[in-house]
Amino acid sequence: MTAVLAQTVGSVYPAYLRCLDEADENGAIDLALALLDGGVPADTVLLSLVAPAQAQVGEWWQRNEWSVAQEHAATHISERVVAAVGATVRPRPTRSRIVVACLDGEWHALPPRLVAEVLRLDGWDVTFLGASVPSAHLVSYLHRHDPRAVLLACALPMRLPQAFRAIEACRRTDVPVLVGGRGFGSDGRWARRLGVPFAGDARAASALLSAPLPSALPPALVDDTEYPALLAARVELIDLVLDRLDLSRYSPAQVDATVADLGYIVDSLAAAVYVDDGSLFAEFVSWLGEVLASRGVPLHTVGLTFDVMAERLRDFPRAHNILRANSGYSPTA
Repeated sequence: MTAVLAQTVGSVYPAYLRCLDEADENGAIDLALALLDGGVPADTVLLSLVAPAQAQVGEWWQRNEWSVAQEHAATHISERVVAAVGATVRPRPTRSRIVVACLDGEWHALPPRLVAEVLRLDGWDVTFLGASVPSAHLVSYLHRHDPRAVLLACALPMRLPQAFRAIEACRRTDVPVLVGGRGFGSDGRWARRLGVPFAGDARAASALLSAPLPSALPPALVDDTEYPALLAARVELIDLVLDRLDLSRYSPAQVDATVADLGYIVDSLAAAVYVDDGSLFAEFVSWLGEVLASRGVPLHTVGLTFDVMAERLRDFPRAHNILRANSGYSPTA
């Protein structure tokens, strides 16, 4: 039966992608509801249709095949599909209250919303607080409602330091904390560095919640001053690289994009230092290289950027070593 249902969803998947491509909201909703009418469970529709389609949208954007506007339109349609599925299948909660939220500054709300909906389908009484919830407001909410647990989502590893501060704030309410999202690593390794349980997907989250919740572990973080000092040097590092780049042929929009990219580089480097894991920065560099190559940005600027920053950060041993380890980066390496 599972194989038959998977085949059913698979047969609809190309048509669903076309709906996203053509910004056909009604068509996408009709396809999802038709699957429900045909006996496909709602969680299968969400996890085997909506989720992989959204991942494909992200890949199209990364390869510069879709614009930001197209990606936003597709995300909105997927959110409408999730809402339609949720309105059609309305199970009454039989289990404890769970809060699902995105970190402050985290705007990738669709993946945690999918988790929230699947948990609701599994009987949990779920409150989804949406994108970018300030920690102080989240803590106040937890104090007021005292849920069984709070699930925090993080999509970008560069935001791990902020994630840890939010985790610690939630722990002080005595509400157990679980985390999920690509920001913690596909295998949750950076969640383990922060001493917090990790759920790789919605079903894993429900399984963790159904069992006695694990106790918080002490974070495996290096206690030194390199991370805050690196943050303090952020603007200086960006300016040093800009001084070395030939920006004469850049449009104002290209200059703005370059400044943003340099900021992402510093933030990812700082996060790698924070969790003491150079693989975090290496993964970011690989992703950045693919994005820049798809947009026709000369990749030699990446190596130049690392060399300039490494020279400035000679007194920052971990940051310096991470940069030097990636200074010979090329998209074919």
